[in-house]
Amino acid sequence: MSDATPPRPPAARRSRRHDPGRRDRLIDAALTVIAERGVAATTHREIARVADVPLGSMTYHFTSLEEVLAEAFTRHAESVARVFDERLSAAPDREAAIEAVIALVADDLLGSRHDLVLSVELYVAAARNPTLRAVTQAWMTRSRHALERHFDATTARELDALIEGLVLHSALSTDPMTPEQIRHAVHRFLR
Repeated sequence: MSDATPPRPPAARRSRRHDPGRRDRLIDAALTVIAERGVAATTHREIARVADVPLGSMTYHFTSLEEVLAEAFTRHAESVARVFDERLSAAPDREAAIEAVIALVADDLLGSRHDLVLSVELYVAAARNPTLRAVTQAWMTRSRHALERHFDATTARELDALIEGLVLHSALSTDPMTPEQIRHAVHRFLR
C-alpha cells in the first residue's frame, strides 16, 4: 500500500465571461451616474456598481475617467442631435422648420429631466475641460448644419444660441418659460 495520495485532477479553469455589450453598458451607466449625482460625484467605482460589473472592467475598457466622460457625453450629444436632425429634415419648408424648432425646445430638449440634467452637466464640465468642449463644439456644429437646411448660416448660428439659452434658462429657472413663451421667443427672433 502506498502512502502517496492520488494526483489531483487539474483545477477547473475559470471561464471568462463573454460580455460584448459591457463597454456600452458602462457608458450608459456613466450617463445614469452623471444624471443622478453630477460629474463631480462620478467615479469608476460608482459607474461599475451601476453597470453591475467588476471595477476592473473600467480600466480594461477605458484609459481614464475623462475618456469615460467624453464617450458618455458624446453619446448623449449624438442622441439629442439625432432628434434635432430628424425634426428639421422632416420640415418641408421654413414655416414647418420654425414649428420644428419650437417643438424641439418645448418637447424634446425640455421634455426629459434626465437629458436636461445631462446637458447642463456637459455645459458646466466643458467650461473647464477642453476634451468635453470639443464634444459641445461638435454638437453645436451638427445643430447648425441641421438648421442650415432652412436658415442661412448666420441665422442658424444665432438661432442655435437662442435654443441653448432657452434650454439653460428653463433648466435653471424656478419659473421656466411655458411652451407659449418659447413659441413667442422663436417667432419674434425669426420674423
